[in-house]
Order: sequence, then C-alpha cells, then structure tokens
Amino acid sequence: MPLFARKSSKSSSDHSDISQDSKGRNKSYDSNTQNNNNNQQNNNNDVDKKPPLIFHCQLAHGSPTGLITGFASVRELYKKIAECFDISEDDILFCTLNSHKVDMTRLLGGQIGLDDFIFAHRKGRAKEIEIIKTQDALGLTITDNGAGYAFIKRIKDDSIIDRIEHISVGDHIEKLNGVNMVGKRHYEVARMLKDIGTGETFTLRLVEPVRSGFQGIGPRSQSRASGSAPGLNAGRNYGSGKETLRFKANGNAQIEPKFDEATKAGVEAINGLLESFMGINDTELASQIWELGDNKSNSMDFAEAIDSSDLESFGFTDDFIIELWGAITDARRISK
Repeated sequence: MPLFARKSSKSSSDHSDISQDSKGRNKSYDSNTQNNNNNQQNNNNDVDKKPPLIFHCQLAHGSPTGLITGFASVRELYKKIAECFDISEDDILFCTLNSHKVDMTRLLGGQIGLDDFIFAHRKGRAKEIEIIKTQDALGLTITDNGAGYAFIKRIKDDSIIDRIEHISVGDHIEKLNGVNMVGKRHYEVARMLKDIGTGETFTLRLVEPVRSGFQGIGPRSQSRASGSAPGLNAGRNYGSGKETLRFKANGNAQIEPKFDEATKAGVEAINGLLESFMGINDTELASQIWELGDNKSNSMDFAEAIDSSDLESFGFTDDFIIELWGAITDARRISK
C-alpha cells in the first residue's frame, strides 16, 4: 500500500521581476504596485537609498581585480564577468568563492555571500577519451554551472573514472558519443551516462579548466588589491559575512541571512540523496527541496508541494520523496 497519494495537478504562481535603476539598484515590480511606485517616485528620492551590491572578482588563473554588479542570476553574473574582463561568456566554466583553486567545496551555486570574492575559471585544454563501462556505476558525481555547462564535481576512489588519469574534477563534459551536452542540465547528462550498458564503449569529450597561472593570486594583501580595485580593504576577511545573495528559481535575487545549522544539515543530507539516487550534486536544487518541505507537517503535503513546483519535471519517485522527507525531519531536530 502506498504511504501517500500525490496529486497530478499543478498550480500556478505569480512572480515579480528584478530590474535596475540608473545606479544599479535592484527594484521589484508587479502589476499591482508599479503604478503606485511611479506616482511616489519623487517622494521616495529622499528615503534611505541602498548602494548597489558590488563583488570583487578575478580570473582564477591570474588577472587584475574587477568589480562586478548589476546581476540577478548566475547567467547574468557570467555575462558581467565576461564584460569586465573582455572575454567570451561561453569561455567561463564555473566560479569558486574565496579560492582560485579548482575546489568543489567552494563552488558558486545558488548563493553568494555579500563579502565573498569570486574567481572565474576559464576553459582550458580539450581532451577526448574512450571508456569501457566495465561496471554499472562509473563513480562520478555531476553538477552544472547554472548556465549550460555540466562538469565533474566528485570522483569516487577506485572507480572506473578514478582509474583514468586524464579525467579530473572540474572537467566540463562537452560531448558524449559525439552528442553535444552544452545546454543540458546535470541530471540529463547523468541519466545518459547511467543508461550506457555495462560492457559498452563510449567516448567523452572533456574540457578542463585553465590550471596554470599565478600561485599567489587572491585577495590577500593591500598591494594586490590597491593596484586594481581602489577601496578594497586590506586584510578583509572574505567569506565571513552573515548575509548572502540568493538566486531564486523564478529569476529573482534576494538578500537573505546565511543558512542556520538545521538548514545546512538538511541541504547537505538532501544533496547526499541526490548524489546517491541521481548521480548529481546541486546545492541550489537541494535548497529548493528543503524550502518546499521546511514548513510541511507530513510527507503527503511535501509530495504535493513538489508536484506543484517546477521540480515536477524531475519525476521523483514516491520512495525518493520519502527519503527526502526523512532527511528534512532529521535536520529539523537539530534546531530543537
């Protein structure tokens, strides 16, 4: 007997958009408030004006420091970085926070701390590798950059992939058996790899991030900062703030407090389930699942929330929903 019934209907919701004024401030509009905002514009000129959010950024293999502002999504962030450093937007594989290394624990996902330093990793050498799938599991975890590139986030020890020395964490999966993977989400790429039969041979075209460059780059000294980013504070403790800029699934961006301990535990546990069941790692997706279940009192309401959201397209099974619900309820106990 099933533990709960899931409704197939999907409700609609209204979303407001983020736009910017001439000074780069984010302003939220909807159809009910736009006219009122226009009428009151002159009266609001003297009311508490917030400065635009500005983030410091470098190319991970070495560059001057750039100042990035005016974005509300990961795609917009990549576009701003490309404009700042006069490179192609498609040349950016992913970004890490507060470290120039290919460190997947520092990967930029669905949020950025307001005092985080951004490092953009560019495309490097391409390589094509033929692999025989001698076991059911390849031993890799896939994530994506939120802008159309799937890449390897983790490699399991002594797995098929681990025994191939030319494959590394951070490699972008550009093609699978000649089929372009650019634009596909991580779960789509993971599913295609999983569907390859044991004993079959397949070919991966990978693009690794640029790994050479300055060994001492980073926001460490006044002399480094002063030459390219006036006003950057010497000795600033990057990544230690209490607020983050969260990228929402509806395209909005919002300043929120950093996750509390229960939320951190819940998101981490959900991510572990995504990796075990689907072969992907996605903190943004895990956070969205946590938010859908955080205020629910039972698994039936949680399942209905999943089915009424854009996560319905993932096709989560009832068993997986139960596992997710267990992770959420276990994490809640931390705050009690």
